[in-house]
Amino acid sequence: MNAKTTTGRHIATVLQWVLNLGLLMLAVILVIFLSKETIHLANVLLNSGEQASSYLLIDGIVIYFLYFEFIALIVKYFQSGYHFPLRYFVYIGITAIIRLIIVDHKNPFDTLCYSVAIFMLVVTLWLANSNRLKRE
Repeated sequence: MNAKTTTGRHIATVLQWVLNLGLLMLAVILVIFLSKETIHLANVLLNSGEQASSYLLIDGIVIYFLYFEFIALIVKYFQSGYHFPLRYFVYIGITAIIRLIIVDHKNPFDTLCYSVAIFMLVVTLWLANSNRLKRE
């Protein structure tokens, strides 16, 4: 039984290393995309004579925050003892739905549904940060 325990620990350690390396590679890719988005935002700001450029700028800023939040999630994973805090996923979800509202706001019913989804995520965030459920 002791051999099974040590084998299980070795497998868990190897899988943890694979996960960590995968997350580090993902972080590098996200930093590359973040820098490309910075260049894109600079181009949109310099070519600001169009009506559509304001939508492109806002869309680019929200995408920028999405990349930034994913990078912050990976950093928090390593800082908090190899677990993902729930609230970071909720932040990412709220930001993604806000981007969806900005990009696709033609149908009022869809916009209302997205707003209800944001409200539900905010309530989830409030519950997760309450004293009964707070772990950190």
